Amino acid sequence: MKTYALVGAGYRGLWSYCEPIVQDYEDAARLVGVCDINWKRARLVGEYLRRDIPAYTDFDQMLREKKPDVVIVTTRDCAHEQYICKALEAGCDVITEKPMTTDDAMCAHILETERRTGHRVTVTFNCRFMDFYVKIKELLADGIVGDIFSVHYEWLLDTSHGADYFRRWHSIRANSGSLLIHKSTHHFDLANWFLDDEPVKVNAFGTRRFYGPVRKERGERCRDCPYRRSCEFYFDIDTEDGGRLKMLYKDCEDVDGYFRDRCLFSDVIDIEDSVSLNVRYAKGAVMSYSLTAHSPYECMKIVFNGARGRLECDNAFGVETIRFYDRDGQCATIDRSRVRQRPGGHGGSDPAMRDRLFRGWTEDPLHQMADTRAGAMSIGIGIAANKSVKEDRAVYLSEFLGDFYPEMKQH
Repeated sequence: MKTYALVGAGYRGLWSYCEPIVQDYEDAARLVGVCDINWKRARLVGEYLRRDIPAYTDFDQMLREKKPDVVIVTTRDCAHEQYICKALEAGCDVITEKPMTTDDAMCAHILETERRTGHRVTVTFNCRFMDFYVKIKELLADGIVGDIFSVHYEWLLDTSHGADYFRRWHSIRANSGSLLIHKSTHHFDLANWFLDDEPVKVNAFGTRRFYGPVRKERGERCRDCPYRRSCEFYFDIDTEDGGRLKMLYKDCEDVDGYFRDRCLFSDVIDIEDSVSLNVRYAKGAVMSYSLTAHSPYECMKIVFNGARGRLECDNAFGVETIRFYDRDGQCATIDRSRVRQRPGGHGGSDPAMRDRLFRGWTEDPLHQMADTRAGAMSIGIGIAANKSVKEDRAVYLSEFLGDFYPEMKQH
């Protein structure tokens, strides 16, 4: 049995890791400590789970006293690096939420520390365990389109899902690295995984025109906003998600001043809400990608053009569809609408991923478990895209990853 300590007692930390560990994996894992900069949230974990789980605000103290085998990192993205590296230096393995970190310097520190200490970092890309994406991966691995020449990739977030990033800490670039890091790292990792390839060069554009200070009728937060009765984006933190957000954030905000219902039109928002980029891959494929965080509906659309034909995949309006067009003009359709989602978070992908994390695995034929290289390549696209937008140029990933992966300099 391995011992685990968690840092970052937010929503993901409590319900995706702490609760399952104590309820579903007691035979294989033991939670020995929880750390958060907010002492109320740190204590809340044990109180909510009705377990004696030591709470800390000092991460170093938790490492010294509990000496966990593994540290789980679920903090704000910008803090991942410091906790990952401290845990590695203390002799622990690490499980970190995506994104691995938010910029090139912190990525380099993680890669260097992992190599020097010999301990391992696992990056949790739960999309690799979703049935729909597993099916796409299997089809591509079986060669349905042959050599892949190009990818057209679009991700739409509606004004419920997408908006939520702009009322939270994610909307400040210093915290999240922008949606190109925090959100798109999922999408970039899927593309890298589907292609079984690594990105080389990125050219990107981004804009923000829907969220941010585009309205005069705005307050600091929804709770006491004078326009709350007329705003279509009013967010009642007292009732949302059955009161969980109130318990975890509103009731703890007096400690650190963080509130979970910031106005979507706040002037502190400094990330893009629409991005578009192109990526060239090492084996020759090119990808166009766009993210819209204010769509009228939620959808993922991805197309693979290859030597044998074209694979079109989308999951709009709750219907998952895969179509293959061969070179003879024939179309084969796989209707995913009748596929039952497995129980658990994110369509059953979270439980499937946790089984691998906490019970171990001996085989991984689809390479669903991701290491720091996969983590670096996914955020690498986002880091390069941020540089491209800021500097108005195409950016090679070898500029900041080449010292760790010299073969990238050959492309």
